[in-house]
Parts: sequence; C-alpha cells; structure tokens
Amino acid sequence: MTLKYLIQKEFLQIRRNAFLPKLIVMFPIVIMCVMPWVMQMEVKNIVVDVVDIDHTVESQRLVQQIAASNYFIFGGQKNTYVEAMKDIEKGRADVILEIRDGKYLIAANAVNGTKGSMGSAYLSQIIRPTPQPLPVMEGSGYSQGQQVSAPSLTGRAGGGSLLLYNKGQNYKLYMIPALFAIVMMLMTGFLPTLNIVGEKESGTIEQINVTPVSKWSFILAKLIPYWLIALFVITVCLLLAWLVYDISPAGPVWLIYVLAMLLALFFSSFGLIVSNYSDTMQQAMFVMWFFVVSIMLLSGLFTPTRSMPQWAYLTTYINPMHYFIDAIRTVFIRGGGLHETAHQVLALAGIGTLMGCWAVLSYKKNS
Repeated sequence: MTLKYLIQKEFLQIRRNAFLPKLIVMFPIVIMCVMPWVMQMEVKNIVVDVVDIDHTVESQRLVQQIAASNYFIFGGQKNTYVEAMKDIEKGRADVILEIRDGKYLIAANAVNGTKGSMGSAYLSQIIRPTPQPLPVMEGSGYSQGQQVSAPSLTGRAGGGSLLLYNKGQNYKLYMIPALFAIVMMLMTGFLPTLNIVGEKESGTIEQINVTPVSKWSFILAKLIPYWLIALFVITVCLLLAWLVYDISPAGPVWLIYVLAMLLALFFSSFGLIVSNYSDTMQQAMFVMWFFVVSIMLLSGLFTPTRSMPQWAYLTTYINPMHYFIDAIRTVFIRGGGLHETAHQVLALAGIGTLMGCWAVLSYKKNS
C-alpha cells in the first residue's frame, strides 16, 4: 500500500508541474514529425560546375541529366578548369566535372568530405563507362581529383542489386526506429534525474528519509511512473510513424514494447544513480548529458559500429542503446521476432537489472 501512495504522489507532482505534462506530450510529436526529415544521410543540393571541352551531343545530354537530377544544382558551364576551381575555392561549387576527348574528370571539394565523396559517387552513377580516364588533376588543397569509370553493377539473375529489406531505400524507415531510442533516452533518463535532485534542492526528500519507507519502495515509486510514460511515448511514436509516414513494424508490436520497457529500465535507473550522487541540478545535468551523448554516439545510431576503431567498438558490448537500436531495426525492417532478437533482449535485461540494483543501493536513506 505504501508503494501505491508513493506512486500517486509522483503523478500528482507531474500533473501539478506546469511544464512536464506539455513536454511529455509534445516532445515525441516534435521528434517524430521533424527529425526524420532532417536526420538523413542522403546528400542533396550538390552544386556542380561543368567544363565541357567536347561540346558533343553526348556531353550535352550528360549535362542535362545532371541539371534534371534531384541531387544536384547545376552551377553552370565554365570555360576552363581553372575558372571552375575558383568556384570551389570560394565555396560556390562542390564538384567539378570536366569532359574532354570523351573522357571525364571529377574534382570534389574535400573541405566537406561527406558532400564531396557522395557527390562524386552520384556523378559516377550517371556517367557511363568511358575509355582511359584523364590523369588526376591537382587542386590547391581544396579539392580532390577522381578518375571516373562508372562501375557496372552485377547481381543475381542477370544483373542489378538484390534488396532484401527496405526495397524502396526509404531512409526514414531506417531512422524512425532509432528515433524511438532518442525519445526514450531523454524522457526516461533526464526526468527521473531532475526529479530526485529537485527534491534534494527543495528539501522535501528529507521528509521521506525520516519515514519507515524502504529504499526499494522509494526507488520503485520513482521508476514506475516513468515506465508508464515510456509506454505512452512509444504508443505515440508508433501511431505517428503510421499516420505521417505510413511506416509500421514488420515484426510483432509487443516486442517493441518489451524492448522499450527494458531500455526505460536502464535509463531511468541510470538517471536515479546520477541523481543519488549529485547535490545540485546543474551537476546532475552535466553528468547526465556527458554520458547520454557518449552512449548515443557510440551506439551505431548514425554510423555503423563496425566503422569505429577497435577500442571504440568494444564499448558497444556494454552499450544498451546499441542493443536496442539493433533489435528494434530488426523488428521494424526485417520483421524479426523474439528468436532473432533474443541476444539483445537478454543483454538489455541484464544491464537494466544491474543498473536498477545499483540505483537502490546507491540511495542513502538517513532514518
């Protein structure tokens, strides 16, 4: 019965707060409606300058294809390579395409390496295989030359690539499950942290400390409301993914809720641990933000974990967000079930249980 009244107290505190109820409702809506449009690795609006020495029908057709592409902005035709390089150096162009004697040279701005390399790759897909390419032309530290002979992709059954999952190459389908992790991290990690530290600063926690309430009851009363908030947030995210983007999980929905609850167990417990060791809200925010950013960047949310150095890749074995992202993408995109995600579920359960016990043991109750 004591736990019941403590949970009621937590919900009353949340409801009486003028800001928290609005945050709980609006935060997942904003994240799901805005972030999938901006958090994508597709590079567009690449400004291309063309130096067409040949002026043939084929070269003009190629220029028209570039101008009509959704990925490029045609920067115009330049008379010489040196003139086009001036646009690169002043930041007015990202890629130069020179056409001479039926051969092609791509020079990409290397200041923004991602945009330059992706722009070169996109152009390589447009350009047909050619005879021997021109020699690599040196820039002035601003560009990198690339000899181009577009590869012909061959796959099974007569050529072409074989896409097993996400056949429409929809990047939103790849990012939306990962956004669930960000929402869960911020909602169930920061709010419990600020809750206890806020009570410390206001002095109300001392009233709990002098009561016979056990540490387990106190910590559970702090965790359970945010687990219920996690269920609400995941439901909102799933509905928005279906209504706004027409994206629904290919696997069982109940497994997504299980994964979300396990991740909520970790972050809410971790937040309480930070608050137990913090005396002020500023201290808790800095510590929490440091660990949250590290966990997020090392989880494989934006880049494949195999691309990391070996020492950084080893951190994924203790990173719960890595297990969550891997599992929820398996459920969402591949349609995997409990059998395919058993490893991630067990890892999340183990890490969450460990952090929950630590949260209870680290709370010092002065009776």
